[in-house]
Amino acid sequence: MRPPARSPFTSFWRLWRSLVILTGKPWLPPSVRQAEMSNAKERKHAKKMRNQPTNVTLSSGFVADRSVKHHNGGGKPFRAQKQAAFLFQLAYGDDQRMETVGGQCSIVQEAPALIGDLSYYCCLELKGKEEEILKALSPMCSIDTGLTFAAVHCLSGKRQGSLMLYRANKYPREVLGPVTFIWKSERSPGDPSESRQLWIWLHPTLKQDILEEIKVVCQCTEPTKSTVCIPDPLLTPNQEKSQTKLPDGKIGKKRKWKDDGENAKPIKKFIGDGTRDPRQLYSWISPTTGILISDLTMEMNRFRLIGPLSHSILTEAVKAAAVHTGEDTENTPHRWWTETCKNPDSISLHQRQEAIFALLGGITSPAEIPAGTILGLTVGDPRINLPQKRSKVLPNPEKCQDNEKVRQLLLEGVPVECTHSFIWNQAISKSVTENKISDQDLNRKRSELLVPGSQLVLGPHESKIPLLLIQQPGKVTGDDRRGWGSGWDVLLPKGWGMAFWIPLIYRGARVGGLKEAIMHSQYKRSPYIPGDFPDCPAGILFAEEQAKNLLEKYKRRPPAKRPNYVKLGTLAPFCCPWEQLTQDWESRAQAQEESSVASSPSGEESDWRGDEVPCAPTPEKTRQVSDAVGTSLHACSEPRGRMDTECPAQMGTEWATGQDAACRRLCVLRSRASLKQLSAWCGPSSGDSRAARQVPRRGQQELTRAACLSLLDRFPRALVWVSLSLLRKGSPEPHAMICVPAKEDLLQLSQDRLYCGPQESKHSDPFKSKIRKQKEKKKLEKRQNRGHTVSEGLEAGPLMAEHQAPTLGLWSGPLPDVTSHCSRVLLGFVTQGDFSMAVGCGEALGFVSLTGLLDMLSNQPAGERGLVLLRPPASLQYRFARIAIEV
Repeated sequence: MRPPARSPFTSFWRLWRSLVILTGKPWLPPSVRQAEMSNAKERKHAKKMRNQPTNVTLSSGFVADRSVKHHNGGGKPFRAQKQAAFLFQLAYGDDQRMETVGGQCSIVQEAPALIGDLSYYCCLELKGKEEEILKALSPMCSIDTGLTFAAVHCLSGKRQGSLMLYRANKYPREVLGPVTFIWKSERSPGDPSESRQLWIWLHPTLKQDILEEIKVVCQCTEPTKSTVCIPDPLLTPNQEKSQTKLPDGKIGKKRKWKDDGENAKPIKKFIGDGTRDPRQLYSWISPTTGILISDLTMEMNRFRLIGPLSHSILTEAVKAAAVHTGEDTENTPHRWWTETCKNPDSISLHQRQEAIFALLGGITSPAEIPAGTILGLTVGDPRINLPQKRSKVLPNPEKCQDNEKVRQLLLEGVPVECTHSFIWNQAISKSVTENKISDQDLNRKRSELLVPGSQLVLGPHESKIPLLLIQQPGKVTGDDRRGWGSGWDVLLPKGWGMAFWIPLIYRGARVGGLKEAIMHSQYKRSPYIPGDFPDCPAGILFAEEQAKNLLEKYKRRPPAKRPNYVKLGTLAPFCCPWEQLTQDWESRAQAQEESSVASSPSGEESDWRGDEVPCAPTPEKTRQVSDAVGTSLHACSEPRGRMDTECPAQMGTEWATGQDAACRRLCVLRSRASLKQLSAWCGPSSGDSRAARQVPRRGQQELTRAACLSLLDRFPRALVWVSLSLLRKGSPEPHAMICVPAKEDLLQLSQDRLYCGPQESKHSDPFKSKIRKQKEKKKLEKRQNRGHTVSEGLEAGPLMAEHQAPTLGLWSGPLPDVTSHCSRVLLGFVTQGDFSMAVGCGEALGFVSLTGLLDMLSNQPAGERGLVLLRPPASLQYRFARIAIEV
């Protein structure tokens, strides 16, 4: 008789019992064991964090790894994104927040206030005579692009200014990048000989180039001893292990915590700058001009509040410092505030600043205040007024009962004398950082209160923190949604970042990272630093890194699960060859001119293009493309026989150092007068204007051949920043192609308004058979070399690695003409694109060739002027969009 079958459950427990008997340890299934191991790792990491210094003061919350995870005020971790272009590991976005369009809208579009940390931005300080500073910086900027350092409102210290910096006397080419600047207000107006102070804020990727150029124009070659506290250099992991290694006698023993009572001083650790060597000098002085340049990077925190309730949250979380006069003030560490309170003029100024700050709580939106308004203020410790739980702050109209003062504030802004702040004094800022009351002492004093939960009153011993509030205007271009995204920037001394961050979040501010910053820039239709600056060295390096990451992501997928960009007609799916685009359009315009001259019997010019096209490549020359990134970012004319394995970083270095004159000719059109002229030719930027006839605006020229020639003579090889709105469905994406519609496309659209757009026919892949033959050859060589020794295989390995095999689905070798590769002529590329919840349709931002734009506008009828086609890199479908230039 056959015995009964054993159940799997019985067999499992017998096996478990035998393992326990043999090993002496309980055995767990693989899934349970994996979970237990992960929990053990988390417990080990938590134990390691408990052994760290008790008071870790961060100069910027988004710089250190420990702060990235808990920087949103309590619970939801943030993803960290480490980019070489940013030089920091910054928080990208919330892991637990939806990645859909609705999730992005809930943060950027509907959030009452969005808070972001801009402490990684760099600050350069210039001290000296006003005339010398303006004289030195004037060659680096142009009044053609807007305001300069000598703007009246900015020079007085009332407003923050923004401009574009170039290399000295190189406008409109060799751009360095955008900056914002603040002048310290004059204590004695009318005295031109008094030393002035200027702060220039810039992105960390732009710092090195701009700092070197400022040192050259200011003639600051002599370094001086810096008064800024230089932090100790960060230790490498090997050095940290050597320092934390315990003696042999103490191995296996637990470390006991020793309390020295009131004499115990917490260890403060400042995590410093990633844009410079800690051993480098921080300041330089010019013996001829007397200008002193100081690098104040990581010496201040900068938070940005965006949204209609940003000023209400700010006035609720921050309270003005109390004025103390008496004998108890002599024993406090805040001697600078004690001396300030003894001066009646300083007390009167502080009260005026407090009154203006209180008026902000009742204003509906920050956009009502003049753009760039600056307000100085000294506040108390915000941790004392921290609520028990989160709340939502709303505007209080009772604070705006004095209509005359509110009207004066909205029209004229903050008075010049109220922009004064003690944060300009480095000695006071250093004292405020060093004399900060630790969280441990603050909690201990709270526990000693007779009534738990009552207000903690420290009196003269409360910390006093100088602030500088700067209004951010939001969207300032175009006619629609003016002032959208406005808010406030808060400048405060280093070491106080988390003390202000948590109270702002507890009043209703929501935390945003790089993803929300990019969406905010896209909704404002403004370029994002540094990705939207193709003529800037930092923008080129950023694009190369982005292309490299996208290529690695593309190669990780199997060929059957990724698009074949060769068959889709996409030559550059991961980057935008701007240099080749402008060169091809010049070659195209020159060829049209030659054909028109040859066909004309009188020999007269019939094309709108000029007589001479600078740097037009010959047909024998082709562009160089790197297979590592799909195509070169700034491909210049190269011989066809050259290999396509050149490193793109080397090409970027050649562009930055200025060795190739042809590549340096690329620029972005930033002349406000020229942009206004192009905006008038492209048509209205808002509303349904498909059937509207173009009428020249007041003071604007008509679209004629002479007007186009004058514009192209000034900017022969230029790109134009444009915004695009889809007419129908569709969601644009980065690296999408902007193309010129054919006449039959416009005719079919006029007959059928529901017409989506044409389709690109599939292209043939000439590299597929070549790649297949290489794979077969490689397999055959592998079979033949099976009998060889390992050493021979190692010798042959580097030889095979030198020749990089082409990637299936990407164009290999020199690129053809990018403008005429597809059925629709290429005009430019998209750098930002998504479905916009603000307007209810797809919107995109990008650059187009100035030569191609003028050619398209001159050939389109007036009723259809400004219509283009958009095509994503992985699609064959073209979709109609309207182009607009906002100034």
